Parts: sequence; C-alpha cells; structure tokens
Amino acid sequence: MKRLIIHGDPGIRKGAIIDYDGEEVVCFGINRNGEWNGPETVQLWCTIGDESEYGEFERREFLPHFLEVDRVDAETVDVIRPQGDLAV
Repeated sequence: MKRLIIHGDPGIRKGAIIDYDGEEVVCFGINRNGEWNGPETVQLWCTIGDESEYGEFERREFLPHFLEVDRVDAETVDVIRPQGDLAV
C-alpha cells in the first residue's frame, strides 16, 4: 500500500483500477485537493494498493504517515476502470 499524488484529474474516483508503474492497482480512497485554493491544478491524493490489501485499508491496519509517497502527472496514469461499483 502506498500514497500516490496525481497532479491533474485523470477522471478517477474511489474504487478505480489504474495501471501505475507497470502493475494494476486499486485506488482505495481519494482526497481531492485544490478546488478552491491551493495549487493551480487539482491534486488527487490516492491510497493505492493490491486488491488483497483492501481489508487492511478498511480496518485501518496501517499508519498513513509512514506510507511511501509517489508523485505523477495525470497524463502518465492509464485508467482501466474509472470508479468502483456502487455499494448499497
């Protein structure tokens, strides 16, 4: 599990599957920054990981301050599925 900061908006939402660094990862949660103030372009702060790590994310069995952080531009992210299924 790691934190991915995307500069720009590639059109993804929570539950999206993206191809990042040669592997498919799931965006467990996304915080959108820069709508009203802040950087010139929107930044998406995503918590990403393998599907097998979703249980740890749900139970908060990780320390967000100690996750590895990577930064990329929106153009470099390949979107496989833009959002997760709606859970009711």
